[in-house]
Amino acid sequence: MTDNSSSERSDEQRLETDASSEPQLTIADFHAASQRAGRPVLTAAAVARALDVSQRVATDTLETLADRGEVKRLSVATDPVVWYPSELEDLTDNERVIVFPKRREIIVDQPDQFTRAQLTQFAHLADGNGDGGYRYVVRPEDVWQAPHDSFEALERTIRQALSQRSEPLEEWIESQWDRARQFRLYTHEEGYTVLEGQRAEIMGNVARQKLDEEHVHAPISETEDWVREGKEAAIKRILYEAGYPVDDQRELARGKPLEIELQVRLRDYQQTWVDRFAEAGEGVFVGPPGSGKTVAAMGAMAQVGGETLILVPSRDLARQWAEAIVEYTSLGPAQVGQYHGGKKQVRPVTVATYQIAGMDRHRSLFDDREWGLVVFDECQHVPSDVYRRSTHLQSRHRLGLSASPIREDDRQTEIFTLVGPPIGTDWQALFEAGFVAEPELEIRYVPWGDDEERNAYMSADGRERYRIAAENRGKIDDVRYLLSAHPDAKALVFVDYLDQGRELADALEVPFISGETPHHERRRLFEEFRGNERDRLIISRVGDEGIDLPTADLAIVASGLGGSRRQGTQRAGRTMRPAGGALVYVLATRGTREEEFARRQLQHLGRKGITVREQTVDRDGKQQSDSPRD
Repeated sequence: MTDNSSSERSDEQRLETDASSEPQLTIADFHAASQRAGRPVLTAAAVARALDVSQRVATDTLETLADRGEVKRLSVATDPVVWYPSELEDLTDNERVIVFPKRREIIVDQPDQFTRAQLTQFAHLADGNGDGGYRYVVRPEDVWQAPHDSFEALERTIRQALSQRSEPLEEWIESQWDRARQFRLYTHEEGYTVLEGQRAEIMGNVARQKLDEEHVHAPISETEDWVREGKEAAIKRILYEAGYPVDDQRELARGKPLEIELQVRLRDYQQTWVDRFAEAGEGVFVGPPGSGKTVAAMGAMAQVGGETLILVPSRDLARQWAEAIVEYTSLGPAQVGQYHGGKKQVRPVTVATYQIAGMDRHRSLFDDREWGLVVFDECQHVPSDVYRRSTHLQSRHRLGLSASPIREDDRQTEIFTLVGPPIGTDWQALFEAGFVAEPELEIRYVPWGDDEERNAYMSADGRERYRIAAENRGKIDDVRYLLSAHPDAKALVFVDYLDQGRELADALEVPFISGETPHHERRRLFEEFRGNERDRLIISRVGDEGIDLPTADLAIVASGLGGSRRQGTQRAGRTMRPAGGALVYVLATRGTREEEFARRQLQHLGRKGITVREQTVDRDGKQQSDSPRD
């Protein structure tokens, strides 16, 4: 009989039995060791630890792989030899996916469009380096809103994207998939709302621990609670924050039917947005400015086929929406109304401002009408105390639109509980496909205009110090220099302070648009800009959101660097249109906190794959240094 112990020798023993035999470790084993170690360059000792073999076996194997050309060796000062895959020297044509299951991160080099499309169905694009490298993070909310009918279908997508199995990651994703199906809200046959848990244990250990008599009247059964009227949104938010999104199956108003036909063809990614919205009944379209979120929203309106209320932050945007609906759909002007400080029209499709919709004296006009769809434009505002009142309006379908649903108060999760889950396409894919122009961003560190301003800054503190740096008169010279360097560009100059805007307007002989500008004058100037009758405008914060300037190809941010990351996105986004050559210059006074503010405002754009450059300029506007930051 054969000794069983001899047939159960370890891999290490089998590799060591015959020094002349071919080592059994392969380049795939090296990649596995690389994943476990979290880096692509390893010592023989690191390979041995990761694969649980002796260092001699690891060294012999690495020597053999090097002879085959599959790995390279490099002598370094801190260790005799390190090893790395030969393919690291040329990744330009090869797709490579590395999974870090503990961190739930996926690093991808040179992915093709199919891989990226699959990844966006269950992961969030967190970073891009501009050279084909991407970092995806799998967050709970990405799994909760994955567009699949079963976990098996999602699992297939994961394996197609990764070209491998990652059991720890798949197990975690499956646990999140299950979490998203533990609670639902539904309408009882007697008309009130019920919160139901899948099991008595989940109801008792989660819902009844997190909710109290402010949210529910009393239990109906072991798995059901009677919900207090008007507390549905609060319940959804509380359970969402606890890690359990609620499936809202209430019989909400479906609205009077309204036949709407979209008269333009949606791009493939826009159609995907609409399809995913139609399946879920709610959601937030997330994409860069210029990606066509408004037109996609009209596609959702046509899909719903019901009377629609659209909420916007300003009357200028209300007018633009009304005009666009008439232009791009089968609806006529008599079917589209505006409701704000300038007009009071409630029609089958009504565009209203958030402020008006939230006022008690106007609410009944909107409450009394059954809307098939409510659209929340620039929905990053929704969590604010003033705007969230508009979310009490009930509709079976809810749609949000946002280029950047981030908030400095970290309340962005409320957007997805009050409106719906995020639906979007990664920005870099739109840049590469040519749907949206990728702007060139440059931070320019500008010297003081004179010593008097610099001395005033040094003696000031707090907000006054920030204001002095923002209004640095040296920026006027740099704005003039940049405009002369791009004489044919359609240019927008952004400011935060009225005095600075007026000073720039006088120095450059360019109109300044602010909140003090009458609406009719503001509209005239914007129309002249769109119609190529004017190629320069200076704009205060009124231009940060909701103003469509499709022909702008140059933006200069003269001040406003203490604002939010979203503001940085919006201002950069004024140039993100399907035309090349877009430029964004951000001016920061050298040696002040504006430098830090500029980097903070634009760093998340860098993570989306946009290259951000830095320049230091002297007093005549010439650059002294040139360094890219990805």
